[in-house]
Amino acid sequence: MKKLVLRIAVYVLILLVFVGGIEFYGFKRHQKDFYFNVRHEPVPSLQGAVVPQYDPYKPTVAVMMADSSITTEDFDFLIPYTLFSMTDAYNVYAVAPDKNIKTLSGGLDVIPHYSYKELDQLLGKSPDIVVVPYMPSIKEKKYQPTREWIQKHSNSKTTFLSICGGSVNLADAGLLKGKSATSHWQNIPLFKKQYPNTNWKENVRYVQEGNILTTAGQSAGIDGVLHLIAQQLGEPMAAKISKEIHYPSYYFVQNPKVDQPFKTDIKFATYWLNIGFHWNKKQMGVLLYKDMDEMALSSIFDSYGDTGTTQVLTVSSSDAPITTKHHLNILARHPILNVPKLDKMIIPGGDAKSLAAADIKLWDKKDNAKETLLIHSDSPNRYVFEAPLEDLAKQEDLLTAKHAAKRFEYRANGIHLEGKTFPLETYGYLLLTGLLALLVAFYIDRRFIMKKSIFKSYKQAS
Repeated sequence: MKKLVLRIAVYVLILLVFVGGIEFYGFKRHQKDFYFNVRHEPVPSLQGAVVPQYDPYKPTVAVMMADSSITTEDFDFLIPYTLFSMTDAYNVYAVAPDKNIKTLSGGLDVIPHYSYKELDQLLGKSPDIVVVPYMPSIKEKKYQPTREWIQKHSNSKTTFLSICGGSVNLADAGLLKGKSATSHWQNIPLFKKQYPNTNWKENVRYVQEGNILTTAGQSAGIDGVLHLIAQQLGEPMAAKISKEIHYPSYYFVQNPKVDQPFKTDIKFATYWLNIGFHWNKKQMGVLLYKDMDEMALSSIFDSYGDTGTTQVLTVSSSDAPITTKHHLNILARHPILNVPKLDKMIIPGGDAKSLAAADIKLWDKKDNAKETLLIHSDSPNRYVFEAPLEDLAKQEDLLTAKHAAKRFEYRANGIHLEGKTFPLETYGYLLLTGLLALLVAFYIDRRFIMKKSIFKSYKQAS
């Protein structure tokens, strides 16, 4: 009986070592490609970076970026930056502990407009709104200035708006004690354990309590921003912005309750298996160009980058800073003339054909990708996150794309997914790993356990 238990233990242990070890390696690789994808390339001259002019008669919105080895979540930063800018009623600035280049998740490099200290000096008071994206670096020493800046303005009339996982940054700074809040559905179980003195709500898209507004996962951040815009500028302005971005879920802005909160399911398992066992990541470029739409840019990084299937590389026609539609300064890491071989080049933005005409012409001459896709140009009057999710399904499979949509907390009916039912490559490599583990276990069993047992039986018979 003991021998049988030992043999079973060997098989189980070897299987866990092989499958678990490869999953852990894949997780670390994914973290490096997405959340730890900070810039290591040389920094070019930053001449040409612009700072939007300050209007003392407008309220000021500060959108934060932390300084650390872990990136700030790109959706959480780009979406509120874009929506507040679209109203033309605010001074909207990207702020960080210093003005060195900061990186958003997936590898998008941004030049802050002001340091925390510079913005405080410019305003002479606290910002009217502080947007807190998910900055998963709260345990790092380099994060301390960000925590302190949040706390510095917590006793003012400043409105704090956290997007998605950014609620953990507010909780870390002590702003959510005794309050109700929400966050991304994947984070709430963990946050309940880490911050039990906060009432974490799962059935809402946003929660406002006093001067603090927290939103649920990603697309719920749009609801929170538009809700705040409606409060401060009037509902017609929020409706106008929603119409301009073709947002399909404006009803949540006025009623944030959801009937069925998202939970983990088989799609979440596929997400984790893709991270560990999707061994041949697609190499995808995204073209950066002057006056590009920030929301369209965000739709690429999050739709593909955090699936475990695709690595996104930023590409542009030069190494100079690029100013987006709403005066954000971004940098590419790869010039068109020296970009590595790509599986796909994505050119985002509904008006990319006109705005990026010269860059596209230069790229066509290079022709260094198996496929080039102007992903929004054929449907410029569509919500920008829908076409990338559809393309992801065709590139990978339905389970992967459905989890990406669920990760966005996308609750509309505007996407039509077509593709393989599940990731054949991922499950194939998982099966191959399992078979290899069983073969190793079988060898150990026969070579060391069974052989010893047979030899012992032979000696006893003699």
